[in-house]
Amino acid sequence: MTLEDLVRLRRARDLMDRDYAKPLDVPALARFALMSPGHFSRSFRAAFGETPYSYLMTRRIERAKALLRRGDLTVTEVCFAVGATSLGSFSSRFTELVGESPSAYRARSHDDGAAIPACIAKIHTRPVRNGEAKPAPGP
Repeated sequence: MTLEDLVRLRRARDLMDRDYAKPLDVPALARFALMSPGHFSRSFRAAFGETPYSYLMTRRIERAKALLRRGDLTVTEVCFAVGATSLGSFSSRFTELVGESPSAYRARSHDDGAAIPACIAKIHTRPVRNGEAKPAPGP
């Protein structure tokens, strides 16, 4: 992989971080990175250790967790607010990464983390990739 490819991949990753709620797919991201979709997907995985789709969904789930903690939106509203187009797929991915359903996550108390600065909370609430979710804490 060339340095130029890596710069383009980082720009595409930054785009996903910034515009996670917009309709982004591999062909659109590949165009942004000036690569073919196949080359983009392979290069992204080689550079960052996961597929572009997995990375984007992790960003969306991170944001969904924050919105669900607020408690003023329904799970369906949160699903569409973060750019997911299917409530079923969103719920499945959320459950896979977080270890509990979006409804269960929204329903439980999040007061224990209220005093933690957002920049620190983000590190500890980041969804775990690759099915390594920890069991939800008990009451």
